[in-house]
Amino acid sequence: MFKSKSMKSALLMTCFGFITSTAFCGGTVTGAVDATLVKYKKDTVVYLKGVKGAVTPQKAVMDQKNLVFIPHVLAVPVGSTVEFINSDKVNHNVFSGDAAKKFNLGTYNPGMSKSITFDKPGEVNLLCNVHSEMSGYVIVTENSYFSVTGADGKFTIKNVPAGTYEISAWNEKLKPEGKTMVTVAEGQVASVALKMGK
Repeated sequence: MFKSKSMKSALLMTCFGFITSTAFCGGTVTGAVDATLVKYKKDTVVYLKGVKGAVTPQKAVMDQKNLVFIPHVLAVPVGSTVEFINSDKVNHNVFSGDAAKKFNLGTYNPGMSKSITFDKPGEVNLLCNVHSEMSGYVIVTENSYFSVTGADGKFTIKNVPAGTYEISAWNEKLKPEGKTMVTVAEGQVASVALKMGK
């Protein structure tokens, strides 16, 4: 009798633990960027607006190699710190004059790195005054609910709190066409197609 009650209690506790651990997992937003030119599908930052809650800053890395910023587009939530590494055999400099973050890290040698914290949402175009052909972007989002597309234009944003939000996107060449809303339910997947144009 005692063993049976213990078993029932253990089962109830296990079920309760399972329910509480999954109850707040949120939902998933998935989809693809629809662009006329396929080459513009890549490196699109898709993000949700108006998601409430604390933002968890990240530590990210932007490399400089073969006179190229890698990745070309880096997305981070506001408050994040990005380390700029010089993996080339020549000196580099990183600077930006954009309103979201004006800075100049100065010229630094191969193998060195310098960091900067991005404390305001927006687009930050990265340039190098040693090599004018170099260009990259840090896109600073207002929250942690974003994704950067690959060459296929697909994106996935996980653990989104239930609710209805505007979903938008940043692209180096294109802009979203119209306003797109998405409703997220706990444990469910919401699919969205984002139309981008000039």
